[in-house]
Amino acid sequence: MLLDLLQNNLVYLLAALLLVIVVFKSVKIVPQSEQHVVQRFGRLRAVLGPGINMIVPFIDHVAHKISILERQLPTASQDAITRDNVLVQVDTSVFYRIIEPEKTVYRIRDVDGAISTTVAGIVRAEIGKMDLDEVQANRSSLITTIKANVEDAVDNWGIEVTRAEILDVNLDAATRAAMMQQLNAERARRAQVTEAEGKKRAVELGADAELYASEQSAKARRVLADAEAYATEVVAKAIAEHGIEAAQYQVALKQVEALNALGNGTGKQTIVVPAAALEAFGDAFKLLKGRG
Repeated sequence: MLLDLLQNNLVYLLAALLLVIVVFKSVKIVPQSEQHVVQRFGRLRAVLGPGINMIVPFIDHVAHKISILERQLPTASQDAITRDNVLVQVDTSVFYRIIEPEKTVYRIRDVDGAISTTVAGIVRAEIGKMDLDEVQANRSSLITTIKANVEDAVDNWGIEVTRAEILDVNLDAATRAAMMQQLNAERARRAQVTEAEGKKRAVELGADAELYASEQSAKARRVLADAEAYATEVVAKAIAEHGIEAAQYQVALKQVEALNALGNGTGKQTIVVPAAALEAFGDAFKLLKGRG
């Protein structure tokens, strides 16, 4: 009975099977991280994006499944010569992703190898335009230039270069030793310059201090001279107005002050003076008493 059933419904079963195969061949589910390149009779038909897509069964077929995730090329090392003839070894790394799979499939065979070769040539060309010090100091600008040049070179391959990094710049032992000697010499030179500038500054400050002291001393002398001139003027005026008595009064005042200074000194309470001096002091006391 089963054989009879199969024989009687063979056509329907074959039709159902064919329908399943056609549906299976027609519906293509593309993951979010991929794009599929569809060919028809060997020619590009379409690029299928993520999701459910329909194609013509038995005529169209998926020829390439391309991942659109960002990729990192293996770290590559290449030798380069700077403008000042220094041999350096540069380690580079490039990140990229495919944005137009049809170009990547039909215009380049080994995309990773092509990008690596392009990066090596650009790195050598750019480093050859710079001195070693510029390579070490301007690494960020060098990376930006290399990235821009790589993007221009791979534009026809349907690729977007997301990052280009210079991981390290290595020198040989001889160059490293020479640079260390140069660095030590530069440090010694800076130390000597700093010390010389310190001594120079100290001399300048000392000279300024001496100049300031001289100016202040001159100002003090000028004040004393003005005071002395004023006192002399007052005395001269008094003499002119009161005659010789004013001069005798000033002399008597000085004599008394001198006597008081001698009497107040330590160990000088006993004073021996000539008789003429005693008479002069007596006259001075009389004169002062008369003034009082």
